Amino acid sequence: QVQLVESGGGLVQAGGSLRLSCAASGSSGSIFSINVMGWYRQVPGKPRELVALMSSEGDTNYADSVKGRFTISADYAKNTVALQMSSLKPEDTAVYVCNAAAVGRGAINYWGQGTQVTVSS
Repeated sequence: QVQLVESGGGLVQAGGSLRLSCAASGSSGSIFSINVMGWYRQVPGKPRELVALMSSEGDTNYADSVKGRFTISADYAKNTVALQMSSLKPEDTAVYVCNAAAVGRGAINYWGQGTQVTVSS
């Protein structure tokens, strides 16, 4: 099993910045199998939305809505992933959830509890 702990959420004015961090821990076998880490966000009444992912090979995937504003970084040696968010907009308000996945023939996903980000106008 893998546990994910997020930090860094909060309240910020539109145009501001926040940095989210997530650390993974657990059994060595499960941790070693993780090859994708990233962030999703959840707004009540809407499906969970991909924000950004980074693979262990450095490949990244961003939602169109955050491209150019958010930057993901991951350290697979330390099992951490961070999301630097800039030029925040009120529509970025959501619970941001850390994700770690072991993607191979199938996929095993692990999820954090989430951290609230609120952007005021």
